[in-house]
Parts: sequence; structure tokens; C-alpha cells
Amino acid sequence: MNPVFRSMIVCLILIALWQAIVSIWNLPGYLLPAPVQVLTALYNQHQIITLEAIPTMIETLLGFLLGIFFGCLTGLMVTFFRPLKFWLLPLLIISQAIPTFAIAPLLVIWLGYGIASKIATTILMIFFPVASAFHDGLRCTEAGWLNLAKTMNAREWRVFYYIRLPAALPSLASGIRIAAVAAPIGAIVGEWVGSSQGLGYLMLNANARMQIDVMFAALIVIIVFALVLYFSVDKVLRSLVSWNS
Repeated sequence: MNPVFRSMIVCLILIALWQAIVSIWNLPGYLLPAPVQVLTALYNQHQIITLEAIPTMIETLLGFLLGIFFGCLTGLMVTFFRPLKFWLLPLLIISQAIPTFAIAPLLVIWLGYGIASKIATTILMIFFPVASAFHDGLRCTEAGWLNLAKTMNAREWRVFYYIRLPAALPSLASGIRIAAVAAPIGAIVGEWVGSSQGLGYLMLNANARMQIDVMFAALIVIIVFALVLYFSVDKVLRSLVSWNS
């Protein structure tokens, strides 16, 4: 069954459960709005939601691409420059040990309320999974391939390009898939901490006005965007790493 079709079935089941909970317990809209209320808010506020979704998507995509770049660069450095390994690995661990919410306010202070702080928050959230996955893939190359290349006097860059890199791509693909899911979260967290635009900013304002249906409408847009990003990235990765699909 197609993964997108499966996701649609899961979403329909969750919506049915959502409606059942609201109906059985007769919950008021300010606690948990019914799906129909959320869809109505999504339709009535679609212009504002669309306008605020654009900055969030830009922040997510830029942070996602830059996070992959810096993650791959760090994975290469840790693997091939042994002295740096003892310095960079603790920094990688520290970057994930500190909650993103604790660092995001500092990023806003340092980089301002604009798009830069949101991109930095996204990079920080997805940097470790990509770097760690790529590093594991590079260092776990099958020894027999490396010994064969050494026997044939292959140059280092050829060994990397034709053996190590292809062998590491499946692991890197797993890290990128995780990054695709986490990237929208990083952008939203950055907008919650300090922003004047974006879906996170819209949710904060809706929460202050007790417009819970608008909050859920924005949340649905975020979920849909995250699913589209994940399945798009997954499709590209499957074509690039077709031998491991």
C-alpha cells in the first residue's frame, strides 16, 4: 500500500477518534474544538494562515538544507581528522543535551527577531542526527572493501568516493529522514520564543485570544507541511539510494 495512502487512513481514524471524544464528553470549544470547527476556522482564516505559513516554510527549508550541510561536514571532519574527534564529539553531545527551548532565547538575542534566529534553531535541532548518522555510516564501511581497495593501491579520494561514501549513504539517509521530521519543530520553537510572523507566532496570538480552533487550524497546516516534506525527502532519498530501498 502506498505510504501516502496509509497516512491518509491513519489521519481519518484519528479525526474520527477526535470527533468521538468531543461528542461523548461534550467538550466545549475552548478546551477541544470539534474537527468541523477547526475546518471552519481553517476556511475562514485561510488568508492569514497562508500568509503566516510562508515564513515558517522558508525557515524550515533553509534550516533543513543548512543543517544537512553542516551535519555532513561535521561527520566528515570527525571521521577523517582524528584529533578533532575528541573535541567535536563532546560539542555534538552538549548541543543535544541542552533543551532547544533553553538556547532559542539566546539565539533571538544574538541574531534578532528575524528569520536568522529561526534558521539557527532549526539547524541546532537537526544538526546532531545528520552528523551522527553520517559519521556512523563512514566508519562502519565493510572492511573487506577497504582491504581490496588497499590491495589495488587505490588513492584515498577514490576510496572515499567509490566505497566509503556509497556505503555511508543509507545511514545518512536515515539521519536526513529524522531531520525532515524535526525541521518544522525547530522553526516553530524559534517563532514561539520570539517572532513577529509565522505559524508559531499565529498560534501564540490565537492562544492569547482563546481562539483554540485557529490554533488547531495552524497545527493542521504544520502537520500537513511536515508530512509533505518527509515524503518528498523520502522519495528523493529512495531514488538516490535505490540499492538499499
